[in-house]
Amino acid sequence: MRRPDHHNEVELNFLESGSVTYLLGGTKTVVQAGKLSVFWAAIPHQIIDFGTETAYYVATIPLQCFLQWRLPEKFVQPLMQGRLVSERGADRAGSDVQLFERWESDLVKKSPELERPVLLEMQARLIRLALGIPEQAKTRSRRNQTDSITDTGLNKVEQMACFIAQNYTEKLTVEQIGAAVKLHPNYAMSLFQKTFGTTLISYLTQHRISHAQRLLATTAQTVTEIAFESGFLSISRFNDAFRRACGCSPREYRKSHELDVDGPPPRR
Repeated sequence: MRRPDHHNEVELNFLESGSVTYLLGGTKTVVQAGKLSVFWAAIPHQIIDFGTETAYYVATIPLQCFLQWRLPEKFVQPLMQGRLVSERGADRAGSDVQLFERWESDLVKKSPELERPVLLEMQARLIRLALGIPEQAKTRSRRNQTDSITDTGLNKVEQMACFIAQNYTEKLTVEQIGAAVKLHPNYAMSLFQKTFGTTLISYLTQHRISHAQRLLATTAQTVTEIAFESGFLSISRFNDAFRRACGCSPREYRKSHELDVDGPPPRR
């Protein structure tokens, strides 16, 4: 994957052998063989390395469907924050191979009758994964996260991606991003685009759009509140960026993705 990808689905990865290294939301993450791993693919992600003789399965679940399953918050929230969640052990590796093989066999037939049991089996598998997750530890402060980005073994471009992922809801400039990794802003922009095939500003905007998509689908906040919480400085810039990225307005996106939940309707 030569440049970051993103799509509004939850992605399941299962490796029979080898390993895959993603840059996910600015964090270098290794997917290990034998452990089911899950992440929200709306977060820009890119394969930056893989082991020899790597063989793996990928399955995707539409975000709206995933959210309707009401899985435990200790599982959902890390995903929505751009983190990869993996099975703690490899005890289910054998049965997971059988599951993915069956899902692949059923879905290739493009039968609506077979799609429903596949989704039910995916739901059940994710419930089992969620039940094995310990309660989340208290997250570190933004300052501590920012101070540590140069101590993680990342190169300069990866450090920039990490800094953006940790600070995208704040007012950020190219100068600030370059200064965080001790690079001149012009060189920072050139190096980032050469490596990722996208500009620093486009990468920053995609993080903000992904954040807004989650809030539109899962909260009752107004579009204006969501725009500012996602890091946009004006509602007009938010609307323009959202339409370019998603092909619809924020209100149209909310209408097509909002959940059927009890309580008052979302404020628009």
